[in-house]
Amino acid sequence: MLPTRVLRAAKGSKANITGFNLRDFRASGAIKRYDPWARAEAWRSEGHFSRYNRFKNALPGLGIGSAAFAAYCVYEHFFLQDEHHHGQDDHAQETSH
Repeated sequence: MLPTRVLRAAKGSKANITGFNLRDFRASGAIKRYDPWARAEAWRSEGHFSRYNRFKNALPGLGIGSAAFAAYCVYEHFFLQDEHHHGQDDHAQETSH
């Protein structure tokens, strides 16, 4: 065995900069599971695809759109009053024949 290997083994393995641990990956593949699709479907319930994140991101503009619509309705109610009501004209008197 080379002396450099002995020194490296005594020092311990280097930390992986990617965070990927090959030993854990191999160990997870060695475990026999009852459901053959469980490992393939595991990504659906964690990270960006968790149930909370899927629900939160389902309607991305609903909150902003609802607030904008409510603000427009308030503006229309108070500031856009129709001063000329159709059907209630005072200047167009009906005359009977």
